[in-house]
Amino acid sequence: MPLSVVLLAVGAACCLGFGFVLQQDAARTAPLGDYLSLRLLRDLARVPRWRAGIVSMVCGMVLGALALARGQVSLVEPLLATNLLFAMALSRRLTGQRLGRRGWAGLWLLAGGVTAFIVAGQPRGGGQLAGPLRHWLLLGTVLGAAALLVVVAKRSRLSTGPALLALAAGLLYGVQDALTRVSGQRFSAGGWSALLTGWQPYAVVALGVVGLVLVQSAFETAPLRMSLPALTAAQPLAGIACGVGFLGDRLRADTGALAWEAAGLAAVVAGIALLGRHPAMPTGPAARVRREPVVPSGR
Repeated sequence: MPLSVVLLAVGAACCLGFGFVLQQDAARTAPLGDYLSLRLLRDLARVPRWRAGIVSMVCGMVLGALALARGQVSLVEPLLATNLLFAMALSRRLTGQRLGRRGWAGLWLLAGGVTAFIVAGQPRGGGQLAGPLRHWLLLGTVLGAAALLVVVAKRSRLSTGPALLALAAGLLYGVQDALTRVSGQRFSAGGWSALLTGWQPYAVVALGVVGLVLVQSAFETAPLRMSLPALTAAQPLAGIACGVGFLGDRLRADTGALAWEAAGLAAVVAGIALLGRHPAMPTGPAARVRREPVVPSGR
């Protein structure tokens, strides 16, 4: 397990966690009329704190791409899930809340689950790449599930909608990470010409934009604790599925290893759920039927 991959992935998680907290703090003031619309990004772009959150998130995505270029998706994705730890650290500073038993339990479950999965699975490359049928079947299944979640979220709106949107965005980001690795492999093999003649980099950009709209819509309509856990849990699960499903990532498959891998992923999800519901996570203002539009700072 290359140390550089671990450091890059943890650095990416740090930037992503900080970025999500800053984005939600700004998005919660956006008008509900921008829900699931590109207008939301236009209005939020006027808010300095949101721009700072986006810069932090982009830095995280760049570090994550570098980690994916050097390591397997199945190794990088669990490490990226630790972004919630860094989001919690910033939220604690903003709210002044202590960790308490729930916070420490969530922290140890998340960190221990990531460790258990990586140690038991020993993610590595070198496996056989999937054929076109399995490749597109898996992509279609994950993207179809994300689309279905968005449809249901639009109907439920302010009840379960934010969590469903975040879950859909997490699935898209998991696929985006897998395609980022493919794009890196194409660039390493043939340079810019090989990269730009493939569909993968354009899909990475498209998934990033759609995922961003979904995430900001979730942040706009609900507290961070209702959206970030779903986002954080879905991304590594989708990424690992893609890595093992069609990128040739290999995990240990004996009975003991599979049991520890499953237990590790279950602990990750449980830790995310506990941390996401911790009082330190910003709750935002009470839900309002109407909100004033975002106004640029200084006006």
